[in-house]
Amino acid sequence: MNESSKIAIIGGGSWATAIAKILRENVQGINWYMRNPDTISQFKQLSHNPRYITGAEFDIDKINFSDNIDEVVSNSDVIIFAIPSAFLKNALKKLTVSLEDKFIVSAIKGIVPDENMIIGDFFHKIYQVPTDSIGVISGPCHAEEVAMERLSYLTISCQDSEKASFLADKLECSYIMTTISDDIYGTEYAAVLKNVFAIAAGICHGLRYGDNFQSVLISNAIQEIKRFVDTVHPITRDIKSSAYLGDLLVTCYSQFSRNRTFGTMVGKGYSVKTAQLEMHMIAEGYYAVKCIKEINEKYNVHMPITMAVYNILYEKIAPSIEIKLLTEDLR
Repeated sequence: MNESSKIAIIGGGSWATAIAKILRENVQGINWYMRNPDTISQFKQLSHNPRYITGAEFDIDKINFSDNIDEVVSNSDVIIFAIPSAFLKNALKKLTVSLEDKFIVSAIKGIVPDENMIIGDFFHKIYQVPTDSIGVISGPCHAEEVAMERLSYLTISCQDSEKASFLADKLECSYIMTTISDDIYGTEYAAVLKNVFAIAAGICHGLRYGDNFQSVLISNAIQEIKRFVDTVHPITRDIKSSAYLGDLLVTCYSQFSRNRTFGTMVGKGYSVKTAQLEMHMIAEGYYAVKCIKEINEKYNVHMPITMAVYNILYEKIAPSIEIKLLTEDLR
């Protein structure tokens, strides 16, 4: 990586837009893939994303928009994927150029369905991207607060510290602080699991459990994250650091958390389908909990909160009954 390295963003949602806003502070120009040409046309006319983070204005002359993913990937060295995990395979169907010589960065906080792989594993095993050319952007950081330029922190993980430092430098600005890590597996799995636990927190809020109980729920959630990531990828890590505990806290408590919002609706009695339709955005935890449950069939980690969310969303057990059972497993 060097100063002439070109950076691309794949995706047109709120997090992709927030990352683009951060990059504009330090990067002369970016390549940006969006699948919908009408969205690109409106973006160029308005100088902002017509659907997400509309308050973030962009210098259109410094953005090379394209609805051709091959063009964007070919002309870039760093590719940041920021689309819902459920749609990743579909977005890549049109890709015909190789990713092997690119620095692939996941800003996706989910698991690829069917394959049950975190994003880094997916690119490594399916697209032959070397492990040291895979990076992860993790929080705690909500796109909405980036738009308001409220001080936020990002962790950039990569087993190649030079690549991690390069991207951290490009993302650090007056309202973004960055740190680097080599734990691409732990940070990705933690980012997936915190969405599941945010749904649990939302369900409990919808059921009118109070702050006292929520504190116990989240205390148990970070222990559940630790048990799982230490089993799946056992290395030395500080689970209390921002990339793990911090990201969990903000996702479970913030008004901007779509997973907590989704869970709250379910706790109040909405069906899963109705809650999804009302939100107009993807709650990654809905897809993630099924994948984690299936992955854990191999490891048998004790994950009572994950199983409670799975039972509510997929087995259609009444939230009031399942959470009451869960309370007996928490300490």
